[in-house]
Amino acid sequence: MSTETLSKAELLKLNSQELRGTIIEELQNDKPRFTKDADLLLKFHGMYQQKDRDRRPKEEKHLGPKPFSLMVRGRIPGGRLTKDQWLIWDTLADKYSISGLRLTTRQSVQIHGVLKHQIKKAIQDINETLQSTTGACGDVVRNVTQSVNPWGNKTLSAIDPYADLISTHFEVASNAYQEIFLDGVQQLNIPDPIYKDRYLPRKFKIGITLAGNNSIDIYTHDLGFAATANDTGDIDGFFVFVGGGMGQSHTDESTFPRLADQIGWIAKDQLIPVAEAVVTTQRDYGDRDNRAHARLKYTIANRGVEWFKQEVESRSGVTLQDKELPKWDTPEHLGWIEQADGNLAFGVHLLSGRIINSDRFETKTALRKVIESYASSVQITPEQDLILEGIDPQYKQTIEGIFDSYGVNPLVPNKTLQRAVTCVALPTCVKALAESERVGETIFGRIAELVDEAGKQSLAPTIRITGCPNGCARPYAAEIGLVGQLPNKYALYIGGNAEGTRLNTLVKEKQSFEDIVEFLTTQFGEWKIRGESNERFGDFFHRISSQESESSHES
Repeated sequence: MSTETLSKAELLKLNSQELRGTIIEELQNDKPRFTKDADLLLKFHGMYQQKDRDRRPKEEKHLGPKPFSLMVRGRIPGGRLTKDQWLIWDTLADKYSISGLRLTTRQSVQIHGVLKHQIKKAIQDINETLQSTTGACGDVVRNVTQSVNPWGNKTLSAIDPYADLISTHFEVASNAYQEIFLDGVQQLNIPDPIYKDRYLPRKFKIGITLAGNNSIDIYTHDLGFAATANDTGDIDGFFVFVGGGMGQSHTDESTFPRLADQIGWIAKDQLIPVAEAVVTTQRDYGDRDNRAHARLKYTIANRGVEWFKQEVESRSGVTLQDKELPKWDTPEHLGWIEQADGNLAFGVHLLSGRIINSDRFETKTALRKVIESYASSVQITPEQDLILEGIDPQYKQTIEGIFDSYGVNPLVPNKTLQRAVTCVALPTCVKALAESERVGETIFGRIAELVDEAGKQSLAPTIRITGCPNGCARPYAAEIGLVGQLPNKYALYIGGNAEGTRLNTLVKEKQSFEDIVEFLTTQFGEWKIRGESNERFGDFFHRISSQESESSHES
């Protein structure tokens, strides 16, 4: 293909000198922001350039343009961090961040507000604890998610090295990150056997879990692996899932959310060959002309699952086997949990994953004191909570007292909030059309009241909110999803299920929060009256809607 036919983004990647571009030169000048071209390449190194959309209203134009800063995100396979690794992020938030720490739905940590002249030192501080931000963003394999393991379960622990292996295998070959941020020796022209010179058409997400445990929302990933184990608890293979993805556009019907297909089972030693075959197939056949249509889900939707399976088998030399997938039954991970070695884990609920000190509570300080003195490690969850691990049981009351003294309730106050998720949205995300995190507590709280009024608290639905249709908080795989369309207006999706194996459906558009509460009040009333025993709201709404649709067609 001639370079004249390539899009601007594809040309930039091709001519970036292995992701260097002009980043080194721009770090050395005194301008407050990076150029747009450098901005795109910075994503491959784990950061986004942003501006605070709350600042500089129209009447303050005379003060100059809105200030730019960087969001920095870690590459943290499975969300697993040692005590020291966690504490460096906490320290960096004090030094550079405007809004504390934020835990992500891909089990990472990100800090917002790092200024251009601070970024190199921040990356070096992260590197000192053997961590990296490379590949946390950009058109590459992103952070690998993994099922949480507060129990210290042997088989779940056996997944750790596989998550690490996948993460390491799909790091870019380029030495640009080390050269730019860590003062490494320049090494040009390093061939990348996986990404070549144009990397992937878009971001690529991989998750790994244990079959039966869907704490990672495996059906929302480009590529997912669900491990199986033999009688001794040792992993012997993996079910393979391909083609999931949440993003879409409100105005483009050719874009859509999609759940992954399970295409077979492989032996454990076939994991990397199959993973690489999936990624390189997308590299070669993904849409590079239209970035809105460039994810793996569209490649599979256009060419077919069977074609894709055959291509993966051909490239990997592996025949995918037919096996029965066990039923999903994901355990809860919040509160005090006894670990296999006799220690305790503590699953701390953090609404929207935001860790700050405020006038109401000092979550950041409380967590630092507890982790610093009593925990050996932590694991971030895909629902933005934090599991503290390796706690001596004798300190249980002491830890509870620390949280209490800082006004923090580390337990989920209402079951409706237990699996509630939001994206960041305003003020820092450039794509946000409406609020998400900043209205989450209010919206979740009001819906929790409706659940209580219906007498269904034990069956509280999964609820997720995003400020735009990109779907970072996985709203389309929830029982109830709110997706920003306009300021203070949302598209309402209902009918997914608790295990994320069914997409919900669009039922209302451009709804205010008050409109949504009014609609849900009626629906929850119907659920209370017509719901079957232990029937969750998403299942109820899906069943009733299907029956009504069938009746309409018959009439």
